[in-house]
Parts: sequence; structure tokens; C-alpha cells
Amino acid sequence: MSPTVTRRTFLKKTIGTILSLFGIGSGGYVYSRYIEPKRLEINTINIHNEKIPTSFNDFKIIQFSDTHIGFQYTVEQLKKHVQLINSLMPDMIFFTGDLLDKPNQYTDFKKIPPVLNQLNAPFGKFAVYGNHDHGGNGTDLYSNVMKNSGFTVLRNQMVPIHHSNGALFYLTGIDDVQLGKPDFPKTYRDVPKAAFNILLSHAPDIADTASLYGADLQLSGHSHGGQVQIPFYGALITPPYGEKYPEGKYLIDSHHSLQLYVNRGLGTTRLPFRFLSVPEITIIKLKAIGK
Repeated sequence: MSPTVTRRTFLKKTIGTILSLFGIGSGGYVYSRYIEPKRLEINTINIHNEKIPTSFNDFKIIQFSDTHIGFQYTVEQLKKHVQLINSLMPDMIFFTGDLLDKPNQYTDFKKIPPVLNQLNAPFGKFAVYGNHDHGGNGTDLYSNVMKNSGFTVLRNQMVPIHHSNGALFYLTGIDDVQLGKPDFPKTYRDVPKAAFNILLSHAPDIADTASLYGADLQLSGHSHGGQVQIPFYGALITPPYGEKYPEGKYLIDSHHSLQLYVNRGLGTTRLPFRFLSVPEITIIKLKAIGK
């Protein structure tokens, strides 16, 4: 038996044992296997910062992440979520990585761009690489799929976001820390310290480094909120670079004050379970100080 199968078997047995210990048993298995992975929470967070131009007050960003298409999440589910995102009328849309679970094994990738192309946002659609996007020789495949879907893929890059009246903030995207080649000096070389900056990073735990470079808001995914959480304990397993900040909102204030939000994602990986970690789409509203 391969190490991967052994690990999956071990995790499956561990999850089943813990659910049984908490008296959830077979009902908990059915819920975590078939019900919670198809649920959805829409969470709204307000980001207050004195550097946000007044022109961008109430600017609405939609973040979605970690679809892992091909494992448990389907293109049909993606279609429904695209319709939902459009109904929220975003100004800008971010995807924070892990589109396909195993790019080298997925054969229907041509079905994805026609769906993602339906997403509408007047200030654009942007994405970054996750570790699964690089895995299985998927680097070029992901880039092509996202570009054909109308997304700008930021890989150690920055782009100014201009309002019609001349106000602006800066959007940066860092390559995945596990399988990519993140380069903070290159990414932040031309980002003015006085300007408001949003960083997209698949992995949340680089937030401490991001604060050194002046990021004001970091949006991440990767951890799935642990995917399986245990009452009074928390996440059962978290991935590398998603251990320190597994879900939700954090304030990193050791260097430059940075607000971090970690989205729980829409799909699953390794095992098709979610428990106390409902799939999520996030609405981020920018709030200029004094408004």
C-alpha cells in the first residue's frame, strides 16, 4: 500500500473514531461526507484603514478559494457559485488558489473558462497560484485556464487599481510558498508605502513576512479552516503554511499593522469531509476612516 493511501486510510479512521467518541457516529459521517461539503456561508468583513481613499469607501470585493475541482467539487457547483457571486454585485473578484485538485489527472478543464468567464466585476478579476495549481505539472495549465477565464494571474506582481477620479490602491499577488517561488522584494519594489495595499497569497502563514513589506490587508485560503474541526479542540489537521492562521480574521501587529483574512474555501482535498468548517464565500468591504 502506498504512503498516500496509508495516510488517507489513517485519517479516515481517525475522523471516524473522533466522531464516534463525541457520540455523532454514523449520522456525523453522513453529515460530514454529504451535507456540510455542499453547504455555504457568505461572510462579510469590513476593513477600516486610514490609507483607503474615500473614493473606495464601500468598495466591495468577493473572495472565493480552494475549489479543488475534480475531487469532490464539480463544475456544476461552480456554475451555481458563479451565479451567486454575480448576484452580490462585486466591484472586484479574487480567487486565492487551488482551482483543480490534481491538474495532471483532470481532463475536463476546457469546461471551466466558459463558467468563470461569466463572473462580472467592473474593476477586474484577479487570481494567485495555490500549491495544487503548481502540482502535477499544472503551472501552465492553471495560468492558461485563468487567463482564458478573464482573470489576471498575479505571480510576484503588483498592479495599481485606479478610480475614475484618480484615486488608487495597490494590489499585489505572491507566488505559492510551497511549490512556487515567492519573491517579496520583487513584488513590493514599486509599491509606495503610503498607498493602501491588498496582498493575495494562497498560504496565510506568510502574513508575518508580508507585514514587513507594508501589506495592509492579506487575503488567503489554503487551510480549509482545517476542513474537520473537533469541538473544544479546533482543527484536526492543518497544512504547512496554514497552521498558524487557519481561518477567519487576524491582526498582525508585530511590524507593520496587517489585517489578514483566511477564507475556508469551497472544496475539499485528501478526504471528502467537512465538519464544523462550512464552505465559504467572503465579501470584503473597504471602509475609509471617517466614513
